[in-house]
Amino acid sequence: MARHLAVCCLALKFAAGSPALADDTVLMPTNIIFVTSTGYWEESGDPLSVLDPNSAKTTGNQPATQSSTPAQRGYYKLVAVRQPEGNTHIFLQQVALDAAGPKVISSAELEEFSAMKAYVTDIRPETSDGVASQPGLFATIYLKTDPTAGEPETWTVLIDDIGDIKVERETN
Repeated sequence: MARHLAVCCLALKFAAGSPALADDTVLMPTNIIFVTSTGYWEESGDPLSVLDPNSAKTTGNQPATQSSTPAQRGYYKLVAVRQPEGNTHIFLQQVALDAAGPKVISSAELEEFSAMKAYVTDIRPETSDGVASQPGLFATIYLKTDPTAGEPETWTVLIDDIGDIKVERETN
């Protein structure tokens, strides 16, 4: 599994910096069936600022000095990778926006989907304009646990503003 993720990350890294080619060169592995970038995250440069409700001020009511570590920002990416047996594993990546370009800083398999041995038919972000109003992620995963089923099941992946991840079946 780690090998699939490494190949995926490597392919995405090279594809990001390469122009599109008209020949038979493969830019990404053929087993990547969906990639959705959505939502955003941000962290201050001060890891304790999250715990301090007055982090913008110091004891003398003076503005806090700039932290030596700059704030980090980025977005999330969901990557669906087809397995040799036909089912799909879904990976969640946290991508930092760096001066040198986007950089994957974490990547994890969403085991809930792997355990179902699901066949993913679509992944959709909360909005199609790419603009999120609050930090976090909300995406809908359409899947089938039985490939002959007529309609797919609908699941959601939610990351709240503090980074907690929730995967659950969508209810109406």
